[in-house]
Amino acid sequence: MRNGQKFFEYFLISIKGMAMGIADLIPGVSGGTIAFITGIYEELIDSLSELKFSLIKDLHKKGFKYVWEKINAPFLISLFFGIFISVLIFSKFITWLLVDYPILTWSFFFGLVLSSILYVIKKIEKWNLITALLLIIGTFVAYKITKLEAFNSTDSYLYIFLSGGVAICAMILPGISGAFILVLMGSYSSILQAISNKEILKIFSFGAGAIIGLLTFSKFLKFLFNKYKNETFSILTGFMAGALVKIWPWKKLINLEVNQFKSEVFYEECVSPFSFDGDPKLIQALIFMFLGVLLIFIFSYISRKQKIS
Repeated sequence: MRNGQKFFEYFLISIKGMAMGIADLIPGVSGGTIAFITGIYEELIDSLSELKFSLIKDLHKKGFKYVWEKINAPFLISLFFGIFISVLIFSKFITWLLVDYPILTWSFFFGLVLSSILYVIKKIEKWNLITALLLIIGTFVAYKITKLEAFNSTDSYLYIFLSGGVAICAMILPGISGAFILVLMGSYSSILQAISNKEILKIFSFGAGAIIGLLTFSKFLKFLFNKYKNETFSILTGFMAGALVKIWPWKKLINLEVNQFKSEVFYEECVSPFSFDGDPKLIQALIFMFLGVLLIFIFSYISRKQKIS
């Protein structure tokens, strides 16, 4: 492969990483979903699972080039560079979109995830009772997660470390939003604020937890894909379907008095755009949903062309 072709390939991987980073900033959308629809999910899991302490021994005995190729370093560096840049640049922009244009923003991501489900379900090569049950279970579990009540936030470094470990596992699972898990754990605003204010110790604590969680969980996912591929695709499809309720564009806030922590509890209830309290922006919302669907088709087309070439 020529240098120009390699550069374009890794540049495209960075763009996909940026898309994953943007998705991971949205409570309700998973970066794993983006990895899936851009055709890099299994390569990501395979590459991450090769990161282990034994690489230190391999580096000493077999050399840098062997380790570099074994972990698929150019792919991982390009991808995580894109994710890092995306989080750094777009954290405030995404917050602004969700506050000022919530219906249109959620509509776009609803269309994106809905069409992603159709894309991923085609990966299931053989249907049987087990795969059907796992699809239902995955849908039920993801739906229940979206209905959980958020914990009170804490700024302790240990808790932020734990939040990073748990959230990163969700981030690489299609359908389960890492950002939403951070919301549930009460750490979402703390992490975004730490990134915006460049609070190094908090960012390091979160990053260390994320790295450990990522290295551990990726090995488990690789095992599942190797041994139970159809079943894994089935439950991941269910995760994505169950999470749709979280990103439904039209919601009504319900105030449920105060909880045991003496703070107000708010729940979101999905409503029809025709019974939405305010301007539902129905036409614009449908256009943005279509754009989300269109983006999936574009990603799918690019992935197919890459495989052919």
